[in-house]
Amino acid sequence: MFALERQNRIMERLAAEGAVSVSRLSAELEVTEETIRRDLEKLEKKECLRRTHGGAVPIDGSTYELSLEKRKHTNVEEKARLAKIAAGFVVTGDTIFLDASTTTFYMARELKKMKNITVITNSMRVIGELESTEAIKVIAVGGMVSSNQSFVGAIAEKSIEDNYFASKMFFSSKGVTDDAGILESNEQECGIKKKMLENAKTKYYICDRSKVGRVGFVKLCGFDGIDYFITENMPEDALIGKLSENNVKLVTSDENQQ
Repeated sequence: MFALERQNRIMERLAAEGAVSVSRLSAELEVTEETIRRDLEKLEKKECLRRTHGGAVPIDGSTYELSLEKRKHTNVEEKARLAKIAAGFVVTGDTIFLDASTTTFYMARELKKMKNITVITNSMRVIGELESTEAIKVIAVGGMVSSNQSFVGAIAEKSIEDNYFASKMFFSSKGVTDDAGILESNEQECGIKKKMLENAKTKYYICDRSKVGRVGFVKLCGFDGIDYFITENMPEDALIGKLSENNVKLVTSDENQQ
């Protein structure tokens, strides 16, 4: 079993049980306890969990998904810069999907300067940001309200699947690795994003530096599922190679500042 697969299994167990032990993981995954400890150390550095004596617990005590408040204050300047670049791909007349990520909230602020666009979203924060902008039509997908201030669940997914289509989709995720693709740690948000991806023509993935190499236990899509990869610096060669293989256009904030 490869390290990434093993770490995904660890995160799945953590999500299901709320805590994991080194000894039990060692037995279940058939590796040494020292290997499990190294896996837990790597996952802790990526803010996926918090190690304890003999095991690990979710990062906030109830879920390993970073809280909304913490994400709002993580890499704020870079997220705002990437959001501005992403907004530059939107033109008058566009209908776009925005997910419920922090970066697309910053993107909504940039979009307020535009006219005659339609925004379809599951994010209550994006709705709140754009609701008083007369030149922008805002469509909420509806559904169950999550702690992420977003609409999720079967109703929301069905609403997108049956009723809404967009020329462009802008989204982020928990993380991305060159061997696994684009990953999520929230199954409900992942379900919404998958429906948006299915019904969007061109897909823009927005990735600040905190997400590169970070593991999430749910796969959202492969690199063949996106058209643009918007990030701050040039990624490592392995990731660049994967993007090139799948004809994904790489856009960096460095090149946009030149």
